[in-house]
Amino acid sequence: MGESLATFNGSAPACQNNRDPYVLQSVCILRLSAIGDVTHVIPVVLSLQSQSPETRITWIIGKLEARLVGDLPGVEFIVFDKRAGWRGYRKLWRQLRGRRFDALLHMQVAARANLAAALVRARIRVGYDRDRSKDGHGLFINRRIASTPAQHVRDCLASFLEPLGLAAAPPRWELPLGDADRAFAEQHLAPDRPTLVISPCSSHALRNWPIERYAALADHAALRHGMQVILVGSPADEEKATCAAIAGAMQAPALNLCGQDTLKQLAALLQGADLLVAPDTGPAHIASALGTDVLGLYAASNPLRSGPYRSLPWCVDRYPEALRQFKGLTVDSARWGTKVEEPGAMDLISVSDATDTLDRWVTQRLGHRPGE
Repeated sequence: MGESLATFNGSAPACQNNRDPYVLQSVCILRLSAIGDVTHVIPVVLSLQSQSPETRITWIIGKLEARLVGDLPGVEFIVFDKRAGWRGYRKLWRQLRGRRFDALLHMQVAARANLAAALVRARIRVGYDRDRSKDGHGLFINRRIASTPAQHVRDCLASFLEPLGLAAAPPRWELPLGDADRAFAEQHLAPDRPTLVISPCSSHALRNWPIERYAALADHAALRHGMQVILVGSPADEEKATCAAIAGAMQAPALNLCGQDTLKQLAALLQGADLLVAPDTGPAHIASALGTDVLGLYAASNPLRSGPYRSLPWCVDRYPEALRQFKGLTVDSARWGTKVEEPGAMDLISVSDATDTLDRWVTQRLGHRPGE
């Protein structure tokens, strides 16, 4: 069979194409990280290819992130290793030397991304609106996306096509997965019962839920709903220790695959699963992109801004309480995107918050009431 495309099409209203009369021969996308944000750029690529098929697309991307999307058809990828320091910038300069693009989509607000953007020669340089700019971002662009209050990150990135005279990208994803990736998933997914995958660790420890609560939720899924439980995570020592601790605290058995899969294998596993449980972390966005429901655990960040795009109804949202308790703010008074990465913030999510959401999901998605 060779390579195949995992595809999920979201519903979105049709947009009129208000094209700039200037034909875009080449566009450079600059989005280095992180996994979740990179996943949200896929619809931008697909929409650009659809609206302007003559345009050549180059994407400057991080080393880890390239392992997930670096084989998207019709895209030239330039991998930038931020850990290489100045050597990484010299390599990027050599790769871009003598090249000029019609447009740059500067999609990352960070000082290191600005340095990379400075190496890209482009006539049109699209960046964030003033409210979302920082670290001198505005010095490296000459067009801005519209300032839109209370916007989800995916929709924000989708709007980067509008200053080019194109329609915003609809929520549509394609992710190349190979036979070996699918075989890995099939090897571990139970064929006779629904599968719950738990990805317990975010890149920010203060976004993580307590170990004993993950274990209680996993036991609820296994013992009450007969679900297979799989634990996933990166090879980092902290993540392996967390997954091992969750498995050790459970009454029911769990399959611990932490550190044993690649990003592509993880994507295939998530696509084949029925539900993912995760805090604000990359796998939540991968699963959502592939059409798998996500039970998101949110208190340290706002799910309406950074939650799994197609699973917002399944998110446990204690962000308003966290804002009030730790910042003395409300959702309306806080700056959009304010984080509450404070010790104890994620403790506001109770086990019953998560199990009640799981029960509701089982009723609606699996068609039976809890305990039946």
